[in-house]
Amino acid sequence: MSVLARVFEEAGLTTVAVALVREHVERVRPPRALWVPFYFGYTMGKPDDPDFQHQVLAAALATLDAKTVPVLADYPEEAGPIGLPQASEVSASSNGDVKPLDAADEITALRGYYERWQEQRGRTAVGVTGIPQRRFRGIIRFLESYAENDDADMDERPADVSVPQFVRYCADDLKAFCYEARMAQRPNDGEEDIHRWFWGETAVGALIDSITQRLNATGDTKLQATAYGLSR
Repeated sequence: MSVLARVFEEAGLTTVAVALVREHVERVRPPRALWVPFYFGYTMGKPDDPDFQHQVLAAALATLDAKTVPVLADYPEEAGPIGLPQASEVSASSNGDVKPLDAADEITALRGYYERWQEQRGRTAVGVTGIPQRRFRGIIRFLESYAENDDADMDERPADVSVPQFVRYCADDLKAFCYEARMAQRPNDGEEDIHRWFWGETAVGALIDSITQRLNATGDTKLQATAYGLSR
C-alpha cells in the first residue's frame, strides 16, 4: 500500500495510507501515513463501531494538513482493545501429564486441514516468506534457534530483509497457516475461539510468544516494535 501511495502521488493523486506494519512505512516513506496499533485485518479498528472507525479516518485525513512530507503519524495505543486478546492475555491450557506437541510436529499434524482449507477456498494468506508450507518445519527450527540467540539465520531470508523482520514474516506465515487449518478443522468456531486456541493451546503460539518475550526484554526499541507485531 505504501508503494502504491508513492506511485499514485507521482501521477498527481493525493494519498493517505493507513498502516499496520510501521517498519514497512518507515522504509518505503509514502507521503502521508497513519500507523495504527491494531490486529492484522482490523485496519480501521473495532468492528461494528462506526464512531471509533470515524476517529481513525479523521486521524488519517489529518495528515493532509502536514506542511511537509513524508509524514508518519501514530494513532494512540491507548485506543483500547478491539475484541481479540494479545498473546500475553491468553493463559496456556494445562494438558495434565500429556507432553506438549513439538511445534514442527504440530505443523505437520495440521497440514491436512490447511490443504483442505486451501482447496475449499482457492486462496490463502500464507506466503509472505516465499517458503512453501510443506517446508515450514524449517521455519520452526529457525524460530527455535532465534528464540535462544540473535545469531540464528535461514538461507531463504532475502538479503534486503533483516533477521528480526524475517522472523516477523515467518510468524505471520505460521499464524495464517494455523488459523486457516483450524477454520477447516472447526468451521463453527468463532474468531476469538481460534485466537485463544492458537495462543493458549498450540506449541507454535508458545514458540512465537517466547520470541516476543525475549525481544521485549532487550530494551531495544526496534526489536520491541518487532515483538509487538509478533504476538497479536
